[in-house]
Amino acid sequence: MESNRHIGFWGATGIGVGAMIGGGILALAGVAFSVSGPSAIFAFLLNGFIAFITVFSFSEMAAAHPQNGGIYTFSKKALSVQAAFGVGWVVWFASIVATVLYALGFGSFVLIALQQMLPVIKESGFSPRFITASLALMALLFFTWRLSTVGGGSGMLANIGKLIVFAIIIAAGLAMTVKIPLSELTSSFQPFFTGGVTGVLAAMGYTFITVQGFGLITNVGGEIKNPAKNIPRAMMATVFIGLAVYIPILFVVATVGVPAGETVTSMSAQNPDAAVAVAVQQFMGPFGFWLVIVAGVFSMLTGLEANIFAASRVAKVMAQDRTLNYQLSHVDKKTGLPTTAIYVTAVLVGLVIILLPDVAAAGAASGLIFLVTYALAHAISMLMRNRNFESTKHFRTPLYPFIPIFGMVACFGLAAFQAFVEPAAGLISLFWLIFGGAIFILFFIKNARIMDASEEALNPELVKLRGLNPLVLVPIVNPENAESKIFLANSMAPPRYGRVLLLSIVLQEQENIKFDKALENNQKAMSKAIKTSVSSGLRPDTLITIAEEPWAEMARVAKFHSCKSILIGLSNITELQTQKDIDRLVNAVECDVVIFRQPFSGWKISDVKKILVPVAGFSEHDLLRARLLASLWRENQPMVSFVQILPTNTPTDVVSKSHKKLHSFASQIIPGEKRSRIYLDDNPKQLLISLSNKSDLVILGLTAPGPNRPVLGNLPIALATDTSCGLIFINRK
Repeated sequence: MESNRHIGFWGATGIGVGAMIGGGILALAGVAFSVSGPSAIFAFLLNGFIAFITVFSFSEMAAAHPQNGGIYTFSKKALSVQAAFGVGWVVWFASIVATVLYALGFGSFVLIALQQMLPVIKESGFSPRFITASLALMALLFFTWRLSTVGGGSGMLANIGKLIVFAIIIAAGLAMTVKIPLSELTSSFQPFFTGGVTGVLAAMGYTFITVQGFGLITNVGGEIKNPAKNIPRAMMATVFIGLAVYIPILFVVATVGVPAGETVTSMSAQNPDAAVAVAVQQFMGPFGFWLVIVAGVFSMLTGLEANIFAASRVAKVMAQDRTLNYQLSHVDKKTGLPTTAIYVTAVLVGLVIILLPDVAAAGAASGLIFLVTYALAHAISMLMRNRNFESTKHFRTPLYPFIPIFGMVACFGLAAFQAFVEPAAGLISLFWLIFGGAIFILFFIKNARIMDASEEALNPELVKLRGLNPLVLVPIVNPENAESKIFLANSMAPPRYGRVLLLSIVLQEQENIKFDKALENNQKAMSKAIKTSVSSGLRPDTLITIAEEPWAEMARVAKFHSCKSILIGLSNITELQTQKDIDRLVNAVECDVVIFRQPFSGWKISDVKKILVPVAGFSEHDLLRARLLASLWRENQPMVSFVQILPTNTPTDVVSKSHKKLHSFASQIIPGEKRSRIYLDDNPKQLLISLSNKSDLVILGLTAPGPNRPVLGNLPIALATDTSCGLIFINRK
């Protein structure tokens, strides 16, 4: 809602700049110089160029869909639930590894300070890696406690302090360069490409994490005022401001920050983590050294806090979508904080701290994951553009499709190169993706697909953005139930995005009089159905065929047109021949079958106020049931009651667990008010008949047909015989 938008242009820019300018440049500049020499400056410029190109794709998506969640939210709109999980999993890991970078960076800067103050530290017998990791874990524990009890700090003072420190360093360094002859300055850059092309690429991979702050602006897109203008401008401003700080710092480090007799490459190779501090000491003395160390410590801590905060929120959102365990979405009642997500994220951060060898590897892994994420962003933006081509009122990427294609290739290419340069980063990232795919398939895909089906039904725009065009086959026979059937088809195939095929089958008769009468009746029914369709916003396709047997013709048309579902309206469900025909149809088609019984002439499904949903299991019909219920709820917001019937001797703990599961299932489908209840009864058929007669509509899943098991079993027939409400039976392939 617009009232929730409270962040203006400068506020949004502050979010990006605060995340972009920090400890990363202090910790990773030395790494970049050590592998590429003075051309590290060029590497930062190229990273900035890639970031600037990526801003275009992010801006187009965020301006058109200004909601919280960033790339994960965009992926949910444009991709399948499986692909959305993959993107969210990568985004979560990107924030986790960024947290690792800042935690190890904190440990590295504290170790440098301790070694300066207490030289005995070097002789303690503990390796620098052990001390750095231990300090990183201590910082992680502290901020895990802080974020799970009192929440995070605003970081405003820290951001102002960082900018002041960088301004002092730049001013002091540039003042020194004025005193140095031009020839001496230029000699500092000879040779420029110390590490060659591969050195520049390696430096880009190690330091890409330092330019990714702009992406965090889209994470709060739902809170930014005038998002169509402010989001693109704020992201572009973030990149420009970041480079305006980075390039001068790198310049003064490479020129006036190198000790006599050394090069920036050799100086950085000796102690990459402290290279900036050593360089600043050259032109600012000990004060400059300690200024960088203190700034580095606090920059790392603010970066650590911000990224573990962001990572835990990604986990929480994914859990709410059921692409992760739902427990991760738990919010503490006292603090309002997602404590479970924070704890799980912190554990994973701790494991990666132990596995990654140093700050350089952490920077490489984090940069690699963000590069993959941004490559996916370019691909998703192209999908959205192609599927939403008529929308031109928002920001549009210039030179389309060349810019997103170039950005996607550049990001994927640099990520692949970095995986070979830093094998630890590549292996950990690969393991994370394989591990995530495995646990998603084993544990989460079912519930995630249910949530996804419900979201598609509640928000028909998703159908369009995902490039879907579901076709519902609706055989038309009786003009009296045409209105309710079209309303139901409208729910199953949203207007503008889905398609409905109205089928009229004229039975081929030997006598012309019977054929003429059948043709006349079918024309009346089709005319009624078309009028109802148009009045409800549908523009259906129509098809009239001539056949000897209607059920076989339905199956043939469904196969030929690759229909997603068939909607059959029947008033004579209790007839044995009809039951056999339904069995044959279900066995003959590869699509979902929905059977609709209108209880009496003039009954309208649009007037339904109370829907009963008996739930025997949570697997067979969940997707179709979720889509159908959410669609009906979208149209009319009826009261939906989910019920499950258990034997009277069911243990209390089983009843409690079953109710929690039923309530969770109901919450995945219906966002508004709903009811869920467990009944204990040894005669479920009679109880359901009684409950159905108190409802306007019953939606029941059918059993899969077998040799001695018809689709319409005893319970559906009993409901059709002994109830006066509307009935919808669903059979999902």
